[in-house]
Amino acid sequence: MFEQDYVMRLIKEMVRAILKLLFNIDTESPTVDLLENREEKEALENLLDMVDTGKINEAENRLYDLTGDATVNDLKIALLFYSYLNDKTDDFLETNDFSRDEIKSGLENVADRFGLNSIAKMFLEDL
Repeated sequence: MFEQDYVMRLIKEMVRAILKLLFNIDTESPTVDLLENREEKEALENLLDMVDTGKINEAENRLYDLTGDATVNDLKIALLFYSYLNDKTDDFLETNDFSRDEIKSGLENVADRFGLNSIAKMFLEDL
């Protein structure tokens, strides 16, 4: 239990650090409201609805399709997605065939795609 809480905190702090460094956004609770574009908000809300209905793997696959262009806004969408997912309980994740380690792996993949490997390693390397 303690280890999972530690992983949750590190993921949260990594998302928070990237939002602060790249977007000058300092928030404890990143939400859809951080997106300015209506289409991006709707896309993220659809992904989050999929998560809430237990379709986490499908939502993650769609996230990769949506963020294939690797724009700055795509990075923000991915960070908000994984932040939302990280706020889910371990029981919810387990019930829906997902894990905290998969959130960590997803964030590492996003960091690689956007050239942020060093930030990801700083937060997630020893997990």
